[in-house]
Amino acid sequence: MKLSKKLTMSFIFSIILSIFIISLISNSMINRKFESFLVKERENRFEQIRKDINDLYLKNSYTLSQRDIANYASLEGVYIEIKDSNNQTQCHSSKGQNMGMHRKMMNNGHMRMMQNISAGNYLERSFPLLDGKNIVGTLIIGYIDNSYLTESALIFKNTLTKSFMVSGIITIILGFGISILLSKGLTNPLVNIRNTAIEMRKGNLEYRSKVNTSTTEILELSDSINFLGETLASQANIRKRYATDIAHELRTPLTTLKSHLEAIIDGVWEPSEKHFSILMEEVERLSDLVEDLKNSFNAEEVKINTKKTQFNISAELEKIIIAFIPLYNEKNFSIDYSLEENIEIFMDKDKFRQIIYNLLSNSIKYLKENGIVFISLKKHEEKVVIKIKDNGIGIKKEDLPFIFERFYRSDISRNKETGGTGLGLSIVKSLVEAHNGIVEVQSEYNKGTEFTIVLPIEY
Repeated sequence: MKLSKKLTMSFIFSIILSIFIISLISNSMINRKFESFLVKERENRFEQIRKDINDLYLKNSYTLSQRDIANYASLEGVYIEIKDSNNQTQCHSSKGQNMGMHRKMMNNGHMRMMQNISAGNYLERSFPLLDGKNIVGTLIIGYIDNSYLTESALIFKNTLTKSFMVSGIITIILGFGISILLSKGLTNPLVNIRNTAIEMRKGNLEYRSKVNTSTTEILELSDSINFLGETLASQANIRKRYATDIAHELRTPLTTLKSHLEAIIDGVWEPSEKHFSILMEEVERLSDLVEDLKNSFNAEEVKINTKKTQFNISAELEKIIIAFIPLYNEKNFSIDYSLEENIEIFMDKDKFRQIIYNLLSNSIKYLKENGIVFISLKKHEEKVVIKIKDNGIGIKKEDLPFIFERFYRSDISRNKETGGTGLGLSIVKSLVEAHNGIVEVQSEYNKGTEFTIVLPIEY
């Protein structure tokens, strides 16, 4: 069943059930109150009859004529009997005539609408006739117990019932229309979002949900599905770019290897040590590329794989720097450093070493003659700040926003002497962020570069 149909049926069922309950309770309570009012009015009428008969009885010296009583009883639609102080019947109206007249009223053509009302039972009530405080006689009033249901009363009750029925029908019709509008208002945006999801599943990641609704949850759902589409499209573009970059990076050493091997096979080149050395360089370059690529993708999962321990980062950084001094000296470069002592940190020691190795290895490639690298370590509040500054060739302003992207290399670094795989800084950024840290770079072309790493201590 479609959601719109299900919502419409639910609304209609709720409306019908609500109307039925409200009508039943309201009709019952109003009828009960109305009947109580009519009974009270009947009691007031009986009291008025008693007063009238009492006045006539006293006025006529404790006697009343049969005719007067019969006329009065016929007018009031009741049976009247007068007994004296000795409880002897003095006069009475015709009981059969009065009760028959009342039953005829209950069943005449005007009252056929209420045929479900029974004829009722005959009852009698006794009232004292008083002269001052003395009882001088007894008045007996005979009546049908449901005689208070007069024609007007029955018409009122019938009209009330009909009004509830008509109101209920009109409300159901209006509720049906409103429920359709409400269900469409809820389901149309959801259908649009569903269609967007289907298009994305088919591969159309540029398709976006456009809903016109004031419902917060639906708007948030639409925004979420659109954000998902943007994320998937971005990931798809990244995968395509990575595939292209990987193919490009692998093609160069493979092409070199192929051309050199073909030249040796064809006899164009002698299988000399020189030519084998060239082949070995390309193999090593290809091996380095594969290793960096593996590390790059593994760095995406370092949050899961990090093995954090507490260690002295000051001592560890000094060990790494000392290990690099011979490499720098071979190229007539130098390293200087200023490290705040005995700073404890809680992080993955191996990942920290990898971060520093990548940055120092990167600096060696881009230093100029008599190049210098200066490293500092300081504790600031609950964080450590590491700065690695060099006086190398620097980075052009237009290249700075992209240097942490995979495979990105500026034009000046695209050669065998200095150019790496373009993955080192991407790995550094992933590892630093995996430890809730940040890495920033400042550089001026032909003057030098400074990397700043901020890591939380996290005891």
